[in-house]
Amino acid sequence: MIEEPYPELDEILVAIGEAGRRLSEIEASEGAAGNISVLVGWPIEVRRRFPLVTRIRLPLEVPELEGTTLVVSGSGRRLREIINDPYGNLGCLTICAGGREADLHTSPRHLFTHLTSELNSHLAVHQDQVRRGPLNFHAVIHAQPPHLVYLSHIPRYQDPRYLNTHILRWQPETIVNLPEGVGFIPFQVPSSPALMNATIESLRQHRIAIWAKHGVIARSDTSVKRAADRIEYAETGARYEYMNLRNNEMGEGLTAEEIRAICATFSVQQEWF
Repeated sequence: MIEEPYPELDEILVAIGEAGRRLSEIEASEGAAGNISVLVGWPIEVRRRFPLVTRIRLPLEVPELEGTTLVVSGSGRRLREIINDPYGNLGCLTICAGGREADLHTSPRHLFTHLTSELNSHLAVHQDQVRRGPLNFHAVIHAQPPHLVYLSHIPRYQDPRYLNTHILRWQPETIVNLPEGVGFIPFQVPSSPALMNATIESLRQHRIAIWAKHGVIARSDTSVKRAADRIEYAETGARYEYMNLRNNEMGEGLTAEEIRAICATFSVQQEWF
């Protein structure tokens, strides 16, 4: 939830660009991999920046999002390029009455023919979070950080408890920033209804979840960069874990007692240690 004064559209575009650039810097968005959407619940002017308007049918009905605006990355666009050309790489969706259609606002120089292929999951997660409580802002990011994805290919890391106790143990900041841990969604075909439904469920309990053998999806109700931070924190833990595997598992990481002491000091509620 964001309090007034609300960010202007240009501020949101800059934040999306900065998040996309950082995800590229940590190698979490190779090529055109990854996508971003930001839901804005207050009135916001988009026509000056995105004057072209097309009525489109949404991949699912989202009545709870009626009247909101979503800023969404275009299909096939590179997250690293958003910061330099947000008008070419982003579109704005204004959700129509009933939530079955939306007006897609684009710039005359837009570089895509349609929005991200994962739009169904983005819409579904936004709607589910709005249903769960008052919400006037919500950011969702899908990225493909290599160490988290690699671990998701190893059977023992497909167990959520094993995964979390091993990637949350390497730095004190990790458990503080990811107290609910990282959700794990077994492999589902990208863009499929099965993936969408599993993502809704996982992000009710976690603020970041792994799409096994594919990538991750993270959310924040305060900042698009906060969602990107969660990906970076989880990926850093996975990188330490990968380093430890390559070093014959010589490191022990923080012990459960040490992590509980950190949580007691910073009033962190967690269930992993």
